[in-house]
Amino acid sequence: MRRLFMVAAAVVTLGLTSGLVNVPAFAATDGTLNVISTSVKAGEPISLTYSTPRPDPKNWIGLYTDPGSGPVAEKYVGPSLKWVYIPEGSGTATLPTDGLEPGDYVAYSLAKDGYAWLAQPVKLKIASAEPLHFVGDRVPLRNARALKPYTATVGGLTRGDAEGLTFRKISGPRWVTVGSDGKISGTPRPPDARRPAAVGIEARNGAGETASVTAEIEVRVPGAKLVPDLKAMSWNLWHGGSQVKGAREKQLKFLLDHDVDVVGMQETSGTSAKELAEALGWEHFQAGNDLGIVSRYPITSRGPLPAASGLAGITARIRVDDQHRQDVVIWNVHLGYTPYGPYDACFGKMSHERLLANEVSSGRTPQITAVLAAMQSDLRDARRTPVLLTGDFNAPSHLDWTPATRRCGYDSVAWPASVLPEKAGLKDSFRVAHPDPVAAPGITWSPIYPTFTGGYGHDAHKGEPEPQDRIDFVHYAGDLRVLDSSALVEGTPAPIPGHSGNAWTSDHAAVLTTFRMR
Repeated sequence: MRRLFMVAAAVVTLGLTSGLVNVPAFAATDGTLNVISTSVKAGEPISLTYSTPRPDPKNWIGLYTDPGSGPVAEKYVGPSLKWVYIPEGSGTATLPTDGLEPGDYVAYSLAKDGYAWLAQPVKLKIASAEPLHFVGDRVPLRNARALKPYTATVGGLTRGDAEGLTFRKISGPRWVTVGSDGKISGTPRPPDARRPAAVGIEARNGAGETASVTAEIEVRVPGAKLVPDLKAMSWNLWHGGSQVKGAREKQLKFLLDHDVDVVGMQETSGTSAKELAEALGWEHFQAGNDLGIVSRYPITSRGPLPAASGLAGITARIRVDDQHRQDVVIWNVHLGYTPYGPYDACFGKMSHERLLANEVSSGRTPQITAVLAAMQSDLRDARRTPVLLTGDFNAPSHLDWTPATRRCGYDSVAWPASVLPEKAGLKDSFRVAHPDPVAAPGITWSPIYPTFTGGYGHDAHKGEPEPQDRIDFVHYAGDLRVLDSSALVEGTPAPIPGHSGNAWTSDHAAVLTTFRMR
């Protein structure tokens, strides 16, 4: 719920020459920035040298993923992952790498707590210090259809030393081939649909380390639905997962363990949807710094970016069955976060009228109104093409604030962010699966904030119990039947500030709904 603001930024092409990034024509720099080594092991510090004729106590170096949310146009796009002040005219600086994922990064030398470049940025790589391993013991892959060519990959699902990495098949049905790059291909026959294909795969790196995994493929007979059951998730990643150590591997394992098909993501930090999808061999819509969609099945169209549409949401169309030309449309939103309704109700004891007025001033009511207006054509066609609406709504549901629950003493509150989707013809999948809010509260905010930490105009209540509520949703319309829905975390998350080692990488619970495709 604690948010980053989305800021539009120009996109430029970055190139690596001796670690330096090509400078856009508008960026005049008169300093230097160099890395001692362009590759460091995870856990080891990054050492840099710098110089500038414009020293200042607030000059600083910021580290960002590459590509990512760095100030490529000398404007704020997203927060740095690590930073250090460089107050002198020249000197050395170090940045820690603890908690950072192996991968490509870029460091910027920036002026006076701002984003004007002092020197050309430099690129570097953080290499894993772990032994070679897969992110899990099993990898459920997209479904196959008998007599149709099939492809998938496990090439992005290893961690550790990837130098000289190759893959090979060690067991499984004859129709499956595994390439040295981890690509899986083949054409199953109708008899192969009798049981899921279990494919043993070994990875080996240049140092001779090996790891193995079982890839699972469900084969569907010709004429059957390719995806009889669709698993859809809403997941706020919490600044891309950067607040927890080893987050990317934990995120991948979570998605694989729950065999998810499509995810609407919030707080992606500009790269997480892309990086997760590429590791999984899935498709993605990375829509700026905040929102993203990842899908196991092909994304056939993507709507405009929020910067272009003005909406607090994005949309994509997913082809879940090519033979039957069956699509699903997904919308994904992230609504305004302050003022926050449960604080105003539980701490402020505001009237119903004032609560609803604050929903307007927070932006949530106009935001969901605008999104629903944009969804109208999709909703009219929902009987033929089902529609999903996922998101972090930053608002509770009127289905949870009832006379039976008496939350914070209220008989009911008609929270617009849930009332308006219902009026538009959408259903709350969690409440369809669990109609009783007393028996199944479905709390998503927050598994790591048991205590209110202040702010939002309610500092007098700091230290009191955090109002726990359900603010993340998977709504739907069309010919879908809810089989199950759950609010999910991994393990037992330790509360803030002891959260960095959690198996769960977010401050929200995720919502996962399984639908039967009719």
